[in-house]
Parts: sequence; structure tokens; C-alpha cells
Amino acid sequence: MSRNQILIGAVVLALVVLGGIAWYVMGGSGGSPAIPPGGGASNLTADDRALGNPKAKIVAIEYAAPMCPHCARFNEEGIPVLKSQYVDTGKVYYIFRVFPIGQPDVAAESLARCLPADNYFAFIDQLYRNQEKWDPEYGVQDVEGGLLAQARIAGFSDDQARACMRDKDKNARVMAVSQDAQTRFGINGTPTFVINGEVQTPGAQWPEIKAKLDSLLAKK
Repeated sequence: MSRNQILIGAVVLALVVLGGIAWYVMGGSGGSPAIPPGGGASNLTADDRALGNPKAKIVAIEYAAPMCPHCARFNEEGIPVLKSQYVDTGKVYYIFRVFPIGQPDVAAESLARCLPADNYFAFIDQLYRNQEKWDPEYGVQDVEGGLLAQARIAGFSDDQARACMRDKDKNARVMAVSQDAQTRFGINGTPTFVINGEVQTPGAQWPEIKAKLDSLLAKK
């Protein structure tokens, strides 16, 4: 199945099953929404995992999947520069949202959400750098076992990790974020950036994203 297809069948089924209970924090009951510089189009909330100054003039949302190799490449090549040159300097407020391309992404994000917010990005980075140990795209047969191994590194017991991965509310939130991404921005592949409310080309890597940020900054 292509990386640019929206969701595999199991995840679509999960969306149907969980849709009735999916309270979505974006505009829902999960937190007070923050208003982005360009207006409300990006629908930021207190529940987002983000880096940088919320008052930055550029809001960059990355929709990505822990299973996605293109996302892992961006994590390795783009994120360090984005953080050091744009986020840490107050130019960009960066938000990361999981857009699942397979059921393991739902489990991975639910697991990440059990960690303190300060540890979230380190765990996502860990998952990207170790995809071959848990990602079925690399031929891993025991995906849960692979995720459990990653969870142990992060300090979970196996029982804690299983409970997190199977948490219905956390699973529902992942699917609700996915549904909102499709409805609001037409997201259908990963990684996809939404920069100040404008959807960028799916799969764009760091040079393209950098060029867009620089063009916006040049107008400020």
C-alpha cells in the first residue's frame, strides 16, 4: 500500500468504531485552544505537542507517522536545523501531530502520550531512529514486542506500555486528529506541513520547507 494512501483498513475500522467516543481536543473538551498568529485556521490547542514560542509569527504543523520512513528522514535531516535556526530563535512555533498510516502508529502515539510532555519528542525521535526494530515496513513480525522493547528504554514496564497502547481514549484521540487533518486540510500523506494555514506538498523534505519558511520571514 502506498505511503500516500490515507489509512490502512484496520485504521479505518478503528475510526468507525471509535468515532462515537472520540472527543477531539481541537475545539473539543480537551483544552483551551490557542489562536495562531494568522488566525484560527490551524486550530491549535493546549493538547498539542509543540516546540518554541507560541507567539512566533510562523506556525508550522507537521503531520507525520512514526512508521513513515520519509518522516524519519525529515526527523534526521530537517528537524535539528529547524529547531536550532528557526524554533529556538523564536521565528517558528512547531507543532507535531501524528497522522497514522497504519495501526502501529496508533499504538505508538498512544504510548508516547503516556509520557510526560517534556519527554514526548525524545520518544518520537527514538521511534524514528529505531524503525527497523518495530516497524512492519521493515519486516518486523512482532510489532507489539518491538514497541514494548522501545517502551522499556523509555522507562515503561511491559504492563504499563500495553495499557497505554490499548487505551481507548488515547486511541480515539489519534483517530480524531487524523480525521480533523483530512477534513480541515485534506491531508492524505506523510509528512505534510501546514505553514501558517497553508498546506505544503506532501512528502516535502527540508530544502522545500526551509525555502517556504525563509520566503515568509523575508516578508515580515
